[in-house]
Amino acid sequence: MKTIFKHIKGDRTIWAIIAVLAIFSFMPVYSASTNLVYVVGNGSTLGHLVKHIVLLILGFAIIYGVHKVPYRYFSGGSVLMLPVVVILLIFTLAQGTTIGGANASRWIRIGGIGFQTSTLAGLVLMVYVARYFAKNKEKTINFKESLLKLWTPVAIVLLLILPANFSTTAIIFVMVLMVNFIGGYPAKYIGFILGAGIVLLSLFVLIAKAFPDAMPNRVQTWQSRIESFSDGEGKEAYQVEKAKIAIATGGIFGVGPGKSVQKNFLPQSTSDFIFAIIVEEYGLIGGFVIVSIYFLLLFRIFVVIRKTTTIFGMLLVLGVGIPIIFQASINMAVATNLFPVTGQTLPLISSGGTSIWMTCFALGMILSVSASVEETEEDILDDNPLNILHETID
Repeated sequence: MKTIFKHIKGDRTIWAIIAVLAIFSFMPVYSASTNLVYVVGNGSTLGHLVKHIVLLILGFAIIYGVHKVPYRYFSGGSVLMLPVVVILLIFTLAQGTTIGGANASRWIRIGGIGFQTSTLAGLVLMVYVARYFAKNKEKTINFKESLLKLWTPVAIVLLLILPANFSTTAIIFVMVLMVNFIGGYPAKYIGFILGAGIVLLSLFVLIAKAFPDAMPNRVQTWQSRIESFSDGEGKEAYQVEKAKIAIATGGIFGVGPGKSVQKNFLPQSTSDFIFAIIVEEYGLIGGFVIVSIYFLLLFRIFVVIRKTTTIFGMLLVLGVGIPIIFQASINMAVATNLFPVTGQTLPLISSGGTSIWMTCFALGMILSVSASVEETEEDILDDNPLNILHETID
């Protein structure tokens, strides 16, 4: 055991939280997969569990590999990866496939596994934004210069994600604004950018409505979800209604592991609405424990931020860590009918390859920062992206 711990660096509490969430996820995923097996007719419950475990094992491998990388490499790496994710997003929009009936322009197939490029793009973008503020910490922000070096890449990535995934676009935009605020970007400029974002979104909606064949069903989907949330009608309302029944049935102590009834009627019970199944089977106590674990993760993220010696490290942890908590909060809010249906999964618990792997990549970066106490700002900012590529190849 000591030999294992010797190779594990960084915040031990975060490692424990990751392990607890991953191990706990086995039973809810196994239980909720009966919907996919007996209603959708897809595979077997054991098959879905094995796939989920394999994805988590690969996720842990990602965490271990990434946390061993000195976090200064992520700074230049974000510059190298930004053009790659832009190309991937364009490719995804051009030929995206349908995954289980889901939107056709969110996914590409890599080795038989569906890959959602927007999650990778969001991660790379947050690191890039952190790098920008670390490099300009001693300078007075020039708005025109920031439009080119900061907001142009942000706008390109968000505009490529928007047609397929509004909720992910909104989350990334809010997180970027948060990092800007913490990084010292003038509030008046943030207000201008927020206004420009709203104008661009409105323009996108008008164009999509004027030319519905260009982006079929996207704006209509957003509209129907909001209307369903407000009026209680439609497909999304059916999902939320079943989720509410599941939560009400669970009571305080739950009906017991594997004994959920609503999993047989609730679409996306292994992903978007898995929190409702957890509460039905483990009760409000089980739901409270899950919420508490995510709050503990949030607390440890701020502990890492407090101990970090560089601006880049602080903004990196903030930029890739807070979205995990934000995503978990939205998932639970949707299940409890506090928020419109968005399609956001519950990190490390819901099934799904891309979501698990990108969450693990983000956690690996956080652990890398928490393990590196000797980094200086000069070490990070002097790293040329081409030098990093050269070192990697060598």
